[in-house]
Amino acid sequence: MSKGLAGIMKQAQMIQQKMAKLQEEAALKEAEATAGGGAVTVVVNGKNEIKALTIKPEAVDPNDVEMLQDLIIAAANEALKKVHEELSAEMSKITGGMSIPGLF
Repeated sequence: MSKGLAGIMKQAQMIQQKMAKLQEEAALKEAEATAGGGAVTVVVNGKNEIKALTIKPEAVDPNDVEMLQDLIIAAANEALKKVHEELSAEMSKITGGMSIPGLF
């Protein structure tokens, strides 16, 4: 194997190790978002799990359940977007900006 190819292989292994570590750390990353002026707050982690959901009592209207559902969805989607952006930024640092489909 040529020196150049060996160097590329070593660099690829280092990137793979860093990516594996980032994926492990994803569960520790959290993002929070609110909707309805703070009526609903959602906290998610980097593994797309909802870790916390807070609903203020004034957001609960039995005659308008659809509004509450929309607020929860909006807050959850915004929190997921935030954590994905953070993970993507860190992945970009590891890969030098090279886009690798399916990672984050």
